[in-house]
Amino acid sequence: MPLGREPPQLLKQRLLYQGRKFSFESSRYRLPNQTQGEWECIRHPGGALAVPVTAEGTLILVKQYRFAIQGRLLEFPAGTVEPGETPEATIQREIEEETGYHVDRWQKLGEFFVAPGYSDESIHAYLAQDLTRLENPPSQDADEDLETVMMTIAQVEKAIQTGDITDAKTICSFVLARPFL
Repeated sequence: MPLGREPPQLLKQRLLYQGRKFSFESSRYRLPNQTQGEWECIRHPGGALAVPVTAEGTLILVKQYRFAIQGRLLEFPAGTVEPGETPEATIQREIEEETGYHVDRWQKLGEFFVAPGYSDESIHAYLAQDLTRLENPPSQDADEDLETVMMTIAQVEKAIQTGDITDAKTICSFVLARPFL
Protein backbone atom coordinates (compact mmCIF):
# COMPACT_ATOMS: atom_id res chain seq x y z
CA MET A 1 0.00 0.00 0.00
CA PRO A 2 1.48 3.43 -0.94
CA LEU A 3 2.71 5.73 1.84
CA GLY A 4 -0.12 7.86 3.21
CA ARG A 5 -2.92 5.49 2.23
CA GLU A 6 -2.98 3.56 5.50
CA PRO A 7 -5.00 5.15 8.29
CA PRO A 8 -3.08 6.49 11.27
CA GLN A 9 -2.74 4.01 14.16
CA LEU A 10 -4.28 5.06 17.48
CA LEU A 11 -1.71 4.56 20.26
CA LYS A 12 -3.37 6.27 23.23
CA GLN A 13 -6.58 8.14 23.90
CA ARG A 14 -7.41 10.33 26.91
CA LEU A 15 -10.73 11.93 27.82
CA LEU A 16 -9.88 15.41 29.10
CA TYR A 17 -13.40 16.77 29.63
CA GLN A 18 -16.94 15.40 29.53
CA GLY A 19 -19.56 18.13 29.22
CA ARG A 20 -23.30 18.28 28.80
CA LYS A 21 -23.18 18.58 25.00
CA PHE A 22 -19.69 17.44 24.00
CA SER A 23 -16.44 15.88 25.19
CA PHE A 24 -12.83 16.84 24.61
CA GLU A 25 -10.15 14.23 24.10
CA SER A 26 -6.47 14.01 23.25
CA SER A 27 -5.17 11.11 21.16
CA ARG A 28 -1.70 9.96 20.21
CA TYR A 29 -1.40 8.52 16.69
CA ARG A 30 1.32 6.98 14.57
CA LEU A 31 1.06 8.17 11.00
CA PRO A 32 1.82 5.87 8.02
CA ASN A 33 5.28 7.52 7.72
CA GLN A 34 5.92 6.43 11.37
CA THR A 35 5.77 9.97 12.77
CA GLN A 36 3.89 10.17 16.08
CA GLY A 37 1.84 13.11 17.28
CA GLU A 38 -0.91 14.33 19.61
CA TRP A 39 -4.24 15.56 18.29
CA GLU A 40 -7.08 17.07 20.28
CA CYS A 41 -10.68 16.59 19.24
CA ILE A 42 -14.09 17.77 20.34
CA ARG A 43 -16.55 14.84 20.17
CA HIS A 44 -20.10 15.98 19.50
CA PRO A 45 -23.26 13.91 18.85
CA GLY A 46 -24.14 16.05 15.83
CA GLY A 47 -27.00 18.32 15.04
CA ALA A 48 -29.95 18.84 12.76
CA LEU A 49 -31.04 22.02 10.99
CA ALA A 50 -34.11 23.03 9.02
CA VAL A 51 -34.53 25.57 6.25
CA PRO A 52 -38.23 26.33 6.85
CA VAL A 53 -40.09 27.89 3.95
CA THR A 54 -43.71 29.00 4.08
CA ALA A 55 -46.21 28.49 1.23
CA GLU A 56 -45.55 32.14 0.28
CA GLY A 57 -41.80 31.49 0.00
CA THR A 58 -40.79 33.24 3.21
CA LEU A 59 -37.93 31.71 5.19
CA ILE A 60 -38.11 31.40 8.97
CA LEU A 61 -34.92 32.09 10.90
CA VAL A 62 -34.14 32.72 14.54
CA LYS A 63 -31.94 35.36 16.12
CA GLN A 64 -30.23 33.56 18.98
CA TYR A 65 -27.73 34.54 21.65
CA ARG A 66 -24.61 32.36 21.39
CA PHE A 67 -22.43 32.32 24.49
CA ALA A 68 -19.25 31.27 22.65
CA ILE A 69 -19.22 34.51 20.65
CA GLN A 70 -21.05 36.61 23.25
CA GLY A 71 -23.50 37.87 20.69
CA ARG A 72 -26.60 37.10 18.65
CA LEU A 73 -26.55 35.19 15.38
CA LEU A 74 -29.21 35.07 12.69
CA GLU A 75 -29.58 31.39 11.79
CA PHE A 76 -31.95 28.65 10.72
CA PRO A 77 -33.54 26.58 13.52
CA ALA A 78 -31.21 23.82 14.69
CA GLY A 79 -30.46 21.59 17.64
CA THR A 80 -28.18 18.94 19.06
CA VAL A 81 -29.14 15.31 18.49
CA GLU A 82 -29.96 13.90 21.93
CA PRO A 83 -28.97 10.35 22.99
CA GLY A 84 -31.25 7.79 21.33
CA GLU A 85 -32.74 10.42 19.01
CA THR A 86 -32.53 10.53 15.21
CA PRO A 87 -31.62 13.78 13.41
CA GLU A 88 -35.16 13.78 11.96
CA ALA A 89 -36.72 13.67 15.44
CA THR A 90 -34.32 16.36 16.64
CA ILE A 91 -35.24 18.88 13.98
CA GLN A 92 -38.98 18.16 14.21
CA ARG A 93 -38.80 18.92 17.95
CA GLU A 94 -36.52 21.94 17.54
CA ILE A 95 -38.52 23.67 14.81
CA GLU A 96 -41.68 23.52 16.91
CA GLU A 97 -39.86 24.80 20.01
CA GLU A 98 -37.92 27.54 18.23
CA THR A 99 -40.47 28.80 15.68
CA GLY A 100 -43.91 27.61 16.79
CA TYR A 101 -44.51 25.86 13.45
CA HIS A 102 -45.29 22.22 12.65
CA VAL A 103 -43.83 20.78 9.43
CA ASP A 104 -45.64 18.21 7.27
CA ARG A 105 -43.09 17.77 4.47
CA TRP A 106 -39.37 17.18 4.93
CA GLN A 107 -36.59 16.80 2.37
CA LYS A 108 -33.05 15.86 3.36
CA LEU A 109 -30.61 18.33 1.83
CA GLY A 110 -27.38 16.76 3.01
CA GLU A 111 -24.93 16.34 5.85
CA PHE A 112 -21.70 18.25 6.44
CA PHE A 113 -18.97 18.63 9.05
CA VAL A 114 -18.82 21.89 10.96
CA ALA A 115 -15.08 22.08 11.74
CA PRO A 116 -13.31 18.79 10.88
CA GLY A 117 -9.91 20.15 11.87
CA TYR A 118 -10.82 19.78 15.55
CA SER A 119 -14.34 18.34 15.85
CA ASP A 120 -16.39 15.40 14.55
CA GLU A 121 -19.66 17.39 14.72
CA SER A 122 -21.83 17.03 11.64
CA ILE A 123 -25.08 18.77 10.73
CA HIS A 124 -28.00 17.03 9.01
CA ALA A 125 -29.76 19.68 6.92
CA TYR A 126 -33.41 19.49 5.86
CA LEU A 127 -35.81 21.56 3.79
CA ALA A 128 -39.02 22.04 5.78
CA GLN A 129 -42.22 22.74 3.82
CA ASP A 130 -46.00 22.67 4.39
CA LEU A 131 -45.77 24.60 7.65
CA THR A 132 -48.67 25.07 10.03
CA ARG A 133 -48.60 27.61 12.86
CA LEU A 134 -49.21 25.80 16.17
CA GLU A 135 -52.01 27.12 18.36
CA ASN A 136 -50.12 26.15 21.51
CA PRO A 137 -46.44 25.98 20.61
CA PRO A 138 -44.11 24.28 23.08
CA SER A 139 -42.11 26.62 25.26
CA GLN A 140 -38.50 27.35 24.38
CA ASP A 141 -35.75 25.69 26.38
CA ALA A 142 -34.93 27.61 29.55
CA ASP A 143 -31.33 28.14 28.39
CA GLU A 144 -32.29 29.69 25.04
CA ASP A 145 -32.72 33.37 24.21
CA LEU A 146 -34.11 33.68 20.70
CA GLU A 147 -36.66 35.41 18.51
CA THR A 148 -38.24 34.35 15.23
CA VAL A 149 -37.35 36.36 12.11
CA MET A 150 -39.17 36.09 8.76
CA MET A 151 -37.12 36.88 5.64
CA THR A 152 -37.50 36.60 1.90
CA ILE A 153 -34.98 34.59 -0.12
CA ALA A 154 -33.52 37.84 -1.47
CA GLN A 155 -33.18 39.23 2.07
CA VAL A 156 -31.30 36.10 3.20
CA GLU A 157 -28.99 36.32 0.18
CA LYS A 158 -28.28 39.99 0.92
CA ALA A 159 -27.74 39.29 4.64
CA ILE A 160 -25.14 36.66 3.75
CA GLN A 161 -23.38 39.04 1.34
CA THR A 162 -23.35 41.94 3.83
CA GLY A 163 -22.19 39.81 6.76
CA ASP A 164 -25.44 40.06 8.71
CA ILE A 165 -25.64 36.25 8.51
CA THR A 166 -22.28 34.76 9.51
CA ASP A 167 -23.36 31.37 10.87
CA ALA A 168 -21.64 28.73 8.73
CA LYS A 169 -24.31 26.04 9.12
CA THR A 170 -26.98 28.52 8.01
CA ILE A 171 -24.99 29.67 4.99
CA CYS A 172 -24.14 26.10 3.95
CA SER A 173 -27.73 24.91 4.37
CA PHE A 174 -29.07 27.89 2.43
CA VAL A 175 -26.73 26.98 -0.47
CA LEU A 176 -28.00 23.35 -0.34
CA ALA A 177 -31.64 24.53 -0.25
CA ARG A 178 -31.38 27.27 -2.89
CA PRO A 179 -32.18 25.03 -5.93
CA PHE A 180 -35.47 24.03 -4.23
CA LEU A 181 -36.60 27.53 -3.23
